[in-house]
Amino acid sequence: MADALLIIDMQTGLYDGPQKPYERERVLGTINQLIAQARTAGAPIFVARHTGPAGSPIAAGSPLWQVWPGVAVDESRDVFFNKTRPSCFLGTDLAPQLKAAQVNELVIVGMKTQFCIDTTCRVAAELGFSVVLPEDAHTCMDTPALSAEAIIEHHNATLAGAFVKRVKANEVAF
Repeated sequence: MADALLIIDMQTGLYDGPQKPYERERVLGTINQLIAQARTAGAPIFVARHTGPAGSPIAAGSPLWQVWPGVAVDESRDVFFNKTRPSCFLGTDLAPQLKAAQVNELVIVGMKTQFCIDTTCRVAAELGFSVVLPEDAHTCMDTPALSAEAIIEHHNATLAGAFVKRVKANEVAF
C-alpha cells in the first residue's frame, strides 16, 4: 500500500504550452483518479512546481507557473512546494516532510518523463523510499530525437526494477 502521492510539474506553462504533452487529457484524468484514491485513503498529496528565476515565464506566481486548473489538488489541504532542479529533493524540504509523514512508499506522477520524473524516481530510491511509477500517469513532449511515446516507454522500462515498481495506475492502492 502506497503512503503518499507526488505530482510533479503539472503546470500551465508545461501542460498547456505551445507543445502539448503526449496524451495529456488521458494522463490528467489518470492523475485525477489517483488524487481521488489518495484522498479517500487519507494519504498525503505533495505537489511540485518547477520555478524559474524572477522575470522568467515560470517565475513564482506567474500565470505559466500555476498548477493547471484541471488538476484536482487543493492548496488548503495538499502540500505544495517549489523546486528549481529536476529532482524534487534537491534544495527542497520534501524528504524531511515525507519522513515526518511516515511515508515509505511514494507514487510519482506528472511531467516531464525524461527530466523530473526520471530524476525524482532515482533520487527517491537512493534516499530509501520505495517508489511506485504508474506507467500511464506521466508524460512529456516529442523531441527531435524521439517521440514522447518512445521516451515514456524507455523510461518505464529503464526505471523498472532498479528504481521503481512499474504498475498501471489502476493497480495503485493507497
